[in-house]
Amino acid sequence: MSQKRKSLDEGALEFFISKTPQSVNLPTTKADNSVPIESIRLPKQQPRRYFDLQKMQQLIASVKEHGILEPLLVRTVSEGQYELVAGERRYRAAQEIKLVNVPVVIRSLNDEEALQVALIENLQREDLNPVEETEGILQLLGIKLEQPVEKVISHLYRMYNEVKGNISTSNPNVRVSGEQEDPYTSNPSVRVKTESQVVQAIFDSLGLMTWESFVKNRLPLLNLPDDILETLRRGEIAYTKATAIARVRNELQRQSLLKKVVNEHLSLAQIREQINKLNEHEAVTPSSQEAPLKNRIDKAYQVIKKTKIWDDPQKQKRLEKLVSAIEALINEFN
Repeated sequence: MSQKRKSLDEGALEFFISKTPQSVNLPTTKADNSVPIESIRLPKQQPRRYFDLQKMQQLIASVKEHGILEPLLVRTVSEGQYELVAGERRYRAAQEIKLVNVPVVIRSLNDEEALQVALIENLQREDLNPVEETEGILQLLGIKLEQPVEKVISHLYRMYNEVKGNISTSNPNVRVSGEQEDPYTSNPSVRVKTESQVVQAIFDSLGLMTWESFVKNRLPLLNLPDDILETLRRGEIAYTKATAIARVRNELQRQSLLKKVVNEHLSLAQIREQINKLNEHEAVTPSSQEAPLKNRIDKAYQVIKKTKIWDDPQKQKRLEKLVSAIEALINEFN
């Protein structure tokens, strides 16, 4: 295990499952016990959705030969019944070879703590794809900030735009500050500053990347076309290649290029060369009846300010997603 991952093991767990430093308390009720595998159930909310089939087969072969070397982390849900917190790949491998009993560490965790531990365990994995890593970090931020992911994304873009000077810097409340603030204050100015401090602290504890790099390079991945996103999720292409392919506007051309990149393992330079060829042959003939895009955006902005969308929480939520997507597009050119 790398030094980065080791430091996360040793220090990040206590940070993420505590609302305050004084509340850190993860009592181990049992250690290295063996329990029937049929007494363990998977959690309803599972942070990881994709497992590399080849690597799973390798793990199954290893478990068949050597057994489970690292215990599963579980929590008690009822007498003699447990819920898996961390170690899903080992759990599935044990099921595959029909192990009767598996080694476990049992801890007392509530729902929120269990989810955070599961997220952190996933983020420690060296083979975690960038999409799931991005989604995991956003979930952690959402838990610590007590906000839905959509609002977390908007807050991250506000922080990034402030630092990069894309919006007025006269408001100090969105700056990351070293000053300590009351996280439960009702003052919105102080609360925004505190949220930025929490974001900074989380990325410092994870040690995976800076929050600025996360906003610039990772958040745009969530706005990729579905076919590219799923290919990236399966680990078949790097995220730098995925973002390059996404710049092809023609859907059929993009899908054809994506298939070629996967099958022929094209480099990033070769992908860019292919895109340049497509651009050279693409005839751009916008309709004369359609208003220029800039005018349409200006008109939409003026209209939306006068509508009743601000009184409808559901419509506001949809608008929040659209604004986040626009912000992601803008930041691609900064």
